[in-house]
Amino acid sequence: MGVQEGRPAPVLIAGPTASGKSALALALATRLGGVVINADAMQVYRDLRIITARPSVDEEESAPHRLYGHVDAADNYSVGRWLTDAQSALVEANREHWRPIFVGGTGLYFKALTHGLTAVPPIPAPVRAGLRARLQRQGAETLHGELGRRDPAAARQIRPADGVRIVRALEVLDATGRSLHDWHRDGMKPMVDPDRAAKVFLNVARDELYRRIDARFDAMLAAGAVAEVQKLAARGLDPLLPAMKAHGVPWLRRHLAGELSLAAAAAEGKRDTRHYAKRQVTWFRHQMKGWAWVEPARAEQEVIARLSLTR
Repeated sequence: MGVQEGRPAPVLIAGPTASGKSALALALATRLGGVVINADAMQVYRDLRIITARPSVDEEESAPHRLYGHVDAADNYSVGRWLTDAQSALVEANREHWRPIFVGGTGLYFKALTHGLTAVPPIPAPVRAGLRARLQRQGAETLHGELGRRDPAAARQIRPADGVRIVRALEVLDATGRSLHDWHRDGMKPMVDPDRAAKVFLNVARDELYRRIDARFDAMLAAGAVAEVQKLAARGLDPLLPAMKAHGVPWLRRHLAGELSLAAAAAEGKRDTRHYAKRQVTWFRHQMKGWAWVEPARAEQEVIARLSLTR
């Protein structure tokens, strides 16, 4: 798996949730003869079309789309699996002479795409199950304290409330005897040369972004998000699975259980999504240098201009 050379320069579109990324990707795919490749960790799940604002069926049929809804919600999909799937999508793009257009809000996907990824061996199921059970019993902050004693460098990079990442760091320690950081010295090579890609981050004023987030959540409810979550909840899946924690899902599950009114669940879902959008902006600002931060209205012209400068 290596950087693509001698192929059309890829387009990378990132930005906070509800910033207009999917619409831009579709417009560029139509204009440039491209394939839209999903780089959003929640839009991979087939159970969650509405609540994750996946492109509609009509949109997916109007231009080639890949890596949308191809994973079952029972799977704990990882960035490593996404890279493998993205490699297959790139091979297809090259074969069909499509320009690859990666779009999404998951920063780790873009970082792995352009900088590579560590190769961590499979974690035995009993190790993973044991740590998940401890997370349920003891809480994220207790496990974060343990991680701080055993792997201070990892603990400094993980929020005390981020149970999923804390468990991941601890399970790697338990299963391999090495820090997750140590595994960063080996792994998958980057697939895209960041210096020859047209990279844009959609920058939306905070008040406008929050207005979009709230309006989109209301639209998702009107489109059947509650029924979608009800169908997912009926499967009885592990609540720690990523799909079960998609923005809005936990709150709508509580509404379905009779614990919250729909209005209260919607308010909490919107709040969580706004907080996530803020973290997305902060992460990209600090982690991904060399991207053009542009308003959505001029993003298409910016991509075309940047493509004209690529090899």
